[in-house]
Amino acid sequence: MALGVVTTSIFSQDIITKKTGEDISAKVSEITQTEIKYKKFDNLEGPIVSILKSEVIMIRYENGTKDVFNETSAQSVVSSQTTVNNVTDEDMALKGREDAKANYRGAKSGAGWTAATTILFSPIIGVIPAVACSSAAPSDDNLNYRDNNLMKNTAYSKAYIDQAHKTKKKKVWTSFGIGSGAWVLLILLL
Repeated sequence: MALGVVTTSIFSQDIITKKTGEDISAKVSEITQTEIKYKKFDNLEGPIVSILKSEVIMIRYENGTKDVFNETSAQSVVSSQTTVNNVTDEDMALKGREDAKANYRGAKSGAGWTAATTILFSPIIGVIPAVACSSAAPSDDNLNYRDNNLMKNTAYSKAYIDQAHKTKKKKVWTSFGIGSGAWVLLILLL
């Protein structure tokens, strides 16, 4: 029970990283063209606070995704529907998904532990690590992206991370299925 409470408190907050290096624990409510509106995590019932987008490097959301903001000023913010250097956000998102399919392999996804737990203890127990592993987004260390500059693009990085998470889920649940089949086979043979 205590582990569940600790896990919830660790993963139920957004982290806003300012250009000064300061991290703000928050719950982001809105991002506009020029500012980010949020509530401080230690006072979620309190007022909504605003910070200029130009003061922020990155927001890491509770689900593991992140938005990285470019060095552009508020006056030069370009909407996602316009093109910059003839590349739209849709094109960048498509490239992010393709790159994730090519580069992310799901290493350290928890698939091995899921299969082992399922085979050793039963599919009923094996579903616990399967749910835990598949619900967590891949860590930055395991994303295996090739170009740091592309990851600075919000559309690209969001699409890359989302596709990597889908791949991780597929790998974990496939391992659970294989482990369940192996467990049933062992029961039938013994």
